[in-house]
Amino acid sequence: MLKGIPGILSPELLKVLMEMGHSDEIVIADRNFPSASHGKRLIRCDGHGIPELLTAVLQLYPLDSYVEQPIALMAVTPGDSVKPTIWEEFKKVINEKNGEPVNIEVMERFAFYERAKNAYAIVATGEKALYANIILKKGIIS
Repeated sequence: MLKGIPGILSPELLKVLMEMGHSDEIVIADRNFPSASHGKRLIRCDGHGIPELLTAVLQLYPLDSYVEQPIALMAVTPGDSVKPTIWEEFKKVINEKNGEPVNIEVMERFAFYERAKNAYAIVATGEKALYANIILKKGIIS
């Protein structure tokens, strides 16, 4: 154990966060996301929700300040009546941890899948909310 490291972050996830460089991306995926088939590196965080993981990750992970939208969400499929209320939780966590509002991109589902295939890693969670998938682009520590 280490001081100051959130206990929800596994050694494997910490290693991946440390390995990532500027502009690398990580996907934190809900339980319905095809994580195993889309990820170069797969980290299991079953049993955990995304807001809790997002809070912990953003304590250590700088967002890319050189791009307009360092965060991406998966858009609701046209015709689907789901209202992703979890997005408001995400925005609250992101803005609090970043210290200022962050522009967030909303991507069509299959475009999101393609982008996820190129991410440095995918974190598979037990998140039950629909359309809870999020991509974070890593920034620099100045």
